[in-house]
Amino acid sequence: MIYFLGKLFLGKFPASRLLVYVSSRTIFAGLTGLFLALLLGGPIIRYLYYRGIRDLPREYLDYGKTKKGTPTMGGLIILIAAGISALLWCDLSNKFVYILFLSMLWFAFLGGLDDIIKIRVGGGLSRWPKLFSQLAFGFIISLIVFRPEISPLPEKIMLNFYIPFLKSPLVVLPPVLYGVFIILYYGLVTNSVNMTDGLDGLAIVPSIMTIAVFGIFAYVMGNVKISSYLLFPFVPGTHEILIFSAAIMGAGIGFLWFNSFPAQVFLGDTGSLLLGGFMATQAVLLKQEVLFLIVGGVFVIELFSTFVQDFVGIRMLGRRIFYRAPLHHTFQHMGWGETKIVIRFWIISFILALMALSSLKIR
Repeated sequence: MIYFLGKLFLGKFPASRLLVYVSSRTIFAGLTGLFLALLLGGPIIRYLYYRGIRDLPREYLDYGKTKKGTPTMGGLIILIAAGISALLWCDLSNKFVYILFLSMLWFAFLGGLDDIIKIRVGGGLSRWPKLFSQLAFGFIISLIVFRPEISPLPEKIMLNFYIPFLKSPLVVLPPVLYGVFIILYYGLVTNSVNMTDGLDGLAIVPSIMTIAVFGIFAYVMGNVKISSYLLFPFVPGTHEILIFSAAIMGAGIGFLWFNSFPAQVFLGDTGSLLLGGFMATQAVLLKQEVLFLIVGGVFVIELFSTFVQDFVGIRMLGRRIFYRAPLHHTFQHMGWGETKIVIRFWIISFILALMALSSLKIR
């Protein structure tokens, strides 16, 4: 919205350039998301509390019972703050923006439905309908991305499969095979973030770092000179992914203000699925799906620990591999303090983000 005003008045007022440049819009989008989250966070938390949308304790976790009654569905803070910021600062004629909005709304609705059922009825959505909804969005995205007439990606790179640290695509995949990969990819990413959301501040900071890394890749690929220098494919319009990412990051930092220990509000599935779906969409649109295994390594480890515990340990071997799953609960069981676990996971996430960024140059 503001971007169009900047274009309308471009050349008439010197300051109008700030409303058009990618760098300035990125900063403004981040600040807008941050201030809106700080401004709206308190009223949203009070609304959730008085509506009875509060977290239920896990009976099998003694250290989770002290959090009974804390409002959940805090992802609404990120949804509203980032959504408004993106509407203000993104180019709303850009196809990437439409797809990112679609992913944000789809997964926020799915997570919100799960949270409401969990609180009002108990148990939440069953595993398979929830997984089917996640995979269904992957199917929709694959239909969009692999149809040249509507895809935001250049046709020449549409089916290229890239691996970090390699300057050329590893292989050109058939559309059906790539589509199946994307469908399964959404299930992996969204569930990994959902599994990680178990301690105050644990999921939001690695999410911000991951989104930031993908945002930097979006800027590189959207700049013809930088992409050529770093041997990346030039994809016009991806700089809008950076601006949208900045809006999410700002809103996420604002949310952390209320989610830091002891949390005043939890992400809930509303927030964790929103963030996971957004990151998966970033990766698919930037052709950097495998990069998530590095930059989102914290999420991947959490999901892997749950898989090993449930399917390998309990179902196949009839015993536990870890004390608890996901992995952060194992450290709690061992007596680690919550803040120590969270901060150490943040440090690991920061290291992984630097490793992912190194693939920009080491190729």
